[in-house]
Amino acid sequence: MKISIKTYYATILLLLGSFPIAAQAADWNPLPDTGQTTCYDAAGAVIDPCPAPGNAFHGQDANYSDPALAYTDNGDGTVTDVNTGLMWQQTYYYATRTWQAAIDYCNGLTFPAEGYDDWYLPERFELRSIADYGRLGPAINPVFSCQSSDYWSATTYASSTSYAWNLNFYNGDGGANSKTYYCYVRCVRAGL
Repeated sequence: MKISIKTYYATILLLLGSFPIAAQAADWNPLPDTGQTTCYDAAGAVIDPCPAPGNAFHGQDANYSDPALAYTDNGDGTVTDVNTGLMWQQTYYYATRTWQAAIDYCNGLTFPAEGYDDWYLPERFELRSIADYGRLGPAINPVFSCQSSDYWSATTYASSTSYAWNLNFYNGDGGANSKTYYCYVRCVRAGL
């Protein structure tokens, strides 16, 4: 018996809808906006205002602004991302560390006075979620204390497992460094 592609995909979607993960996805908060507010043409010249749908260069990051980056200063040295629910250290750890030392530091952290002990080094996508691409030097909301430098993520670089991803908060650019390199550390926990 042959079935159409349309029927095949409809069946797959129906089956996926019966698993608990589909219900969880509806409860998940969308990733926040990046903070980018300027549109550019192919030569790098600013387009003001940003192009409307159907016009050349429409669809750039600056065309979309929801949900806006939003944070709550918890008044205890932590900041909660309103969009993701993640709780971050407000101030970075002042010394740089190797990748493994960064993981060990976050895993061993008990902070603040309430004694949260479930901190961890953020994954690459989590660290990128607090970058504000509408800012420079540092590319992060001023509610955070931040060096305009490299911060470790917990994500190993797939092409070479002796490297891990990091984020440079000068401009929000990501890269990979040897795990023996020294970067800054900002720990995170699931706050909600």
